[in-house]
Amino acid sequence: MLPRTRGQCMAEDRPSFEVILVANRGEIAVRIIRGARDLGIRTIAVYSEADETAKHVRLADQGVCIGPAAPSESYLNIEAIVKAAQESGAHAVHPGYGFLAENTAFARALEKAGIAFIGPPAGAIELMGDKIASRRTMADAGVPIIPGSRDPVKNKKQAAKIADEIGYPVVIKAAAGGGGRGIRRVDSADEFDRAIANAQDEARAAFGDDAVFVEKLLEQARHIEIQVLADQHGNVVTLGERECSIQRRRQKLIEEAPAPGLSPALRARMEEAARSAARACDYVNAGTVEFLVYGDEQFAFLEMNTRLQVEHPVTELVRGVDLVQDQIRIAQGEPIGYTGEQRPIRGWAMECRITAEDPFNNFLPSVGPIAWFREPGGPGVRMDSMLARGAGVSPYYDSLIGKLIVWGEDRDQCVRRMRRALGESMILGVSTSIPFHLAMMEDANFLDGTIHTTYVEEAELLTAADRPETEGLAAIAAALFFHQHGERGANGRETHPNARREVSNWAMGARGRRFPVEQGWRRPTA
Repeated sequence: MLPRTRGQCMAEDRPSFEVILVANRGEIAVRIIRGARDLGIRTIAVYSEADETAKHVRLADQGVCIGPAAPSESYLNIEAIVKAAQESGAHAVHPGYGFLAENTAFARALEKAGIAFIGPPAGAIELMGDKIASRRTMADAGVPIIPGSRDPVKNKKQAAKIADEIGYPVVIKAAAGGGGRGIRRVDSADEFDRAIANAQDEARAAFGDDAVFVEKLLEQARHIEIQVLADQHGNVVTLGERECSIQRRRQKLIEEAPAPGLSPALRARMEEAARSAARACDYVNAGTVEFLVYGDEQFAFLEMNTRLQVEHPVTELVRGVDLVQDQIRIAQGEPIGYTGEQRPIRGWAMECRITAEDPFNNFLPSVGPIAWFREPGGPGVRMDSMLARGAGVSPYYDSLIGKLIVWGEDRDQCVRRMRRALGESMILGVSTSIPFHLAMMEDANFLDGTIHTTYVEEAELLTAADRPETEGLAAIAAALFFHQHGERGANGRETHPNARREVSNWAMGARGRRFPVEQGWRRPTA
């Protein structure tokens, strides 16, 4: 056990969350609800009108509709979510990831309302969300940073001077950026005018802040991140790395832990840097420090994600932890309760993000009802998903519909299990990224671990000519299913022209008794 620190709260003085509101949707909302229930905590699901019959709403103890389908009117509506938390009696709110998870105003609004935020302090979110301020903070803390400007750049002359000093190619990045937005590559001084203007326009539209900076482009670098936990008593624990280099347009597709070929010495240096980063911004709760690894075991700070990561399950499987429950306990004022050394790496874990996109057609989004699905199983297989009978993929939200995570004694077994699990998976009604993941599991460079952040764009693993004939058969099967059973929209409502009911059978059957009282459920409120 970790030593008790001065001023540590006694158990009877710590807040105890009896009810948690989950301010999210999809697979992460399901994951949080399950983690809370394992702790004996009741959960409140918020949902948009499009998600009335979504899986996370069905699993929660209570559901509250917070607005129309558009995220700006529902999942990004701070006032509506805070009101839902107050009226439902929630003691805390878990934001998941995306939406309001790294929104300083949301964290402060909850604090003002007297509701705990299961995440870091608002000050840490604000500091690490500003890429320029975070770079300065990391440099002052002795954490290696990528060469570049320490202040915003306003014009071509200033940017070109910095680029001449650090060498081309460089990138223009939004100071308030994230998710790959507000980034432009620059190979020569002649490109700066257009690159700065485009990056500023995108940053202004996406983040309401057009500040940008210049940074050296580290080509063929690996994206490796370190999981951090910090509690209110000064304890900071790191739980090793995750390899996140398989990306497309700066969006991660496959993650694994540990990272192939990473030496113990480099891992130790990166973990120490991550702990320094957490302490430098007075961090509390779960967070991830992201690095680029390049050259001869060199690494540099990329950013810190002040929330739970999509890929957190791979760390859970190799370290034997539950990060969602750790987040809740830390927010309640409890110490972490273990050290990194007490949770050593065991085996290998890998995650494939299953998205509703067409990998044979430039990953174009695929939306509509899911006619039928089959989830994989067997030893070492875990599926975190939003898939449920009557579910659909809405055009309003992210394309992620599930995460397939497998564990093996070593990487070879892990890859074999992933192949098996992907082969067992079947989703009818929308195109998915499963064919891409299957192709990657056969790719020689991936199997050797010789990958980098632009590898997927360069490899061009799948084209339209690779589409199997069975894809067409699956589409026919889905069409027959819809004809026979009535097509359901993304909110579960029947849209078949002969449908007699306005809502789904599930909703009709539950109306008036949405959840059985004897099981401790509560009827969702509007």
